[in-house]
Amino acid sequence: MVVKVLSTNCTKCKKLEQKIFELKEIHNLDFEYKKISDIDEMLKYGIMMTPGLVIDEEVKSFGVVPKEKQLLEWLMQNK
Repeated sequence: MVVKVLSTNCTKCKKLEQKIFELKEIHNLDFEYKKISDIDEMLKYGIMMTPGLVIDEEVKSFGVVPKEKQLLEWLMQNK
């Protein structure tokens, strides 16, 4: 599984990254993490607001930090 955070290093972006890594450690999740900061790359996903969350090339959220329960559900789909 590949998890991408589309980030401009804003407060919400950093919070999303932190939550993802906390869940990875707590639940022993195995995934590749990529941070995308290039605006042109973000636009390819149709995301106009950060943070964006893309899992296996599927946009899961943008503009918000999803609740921990929702994040865990997405991250465990392919476990």
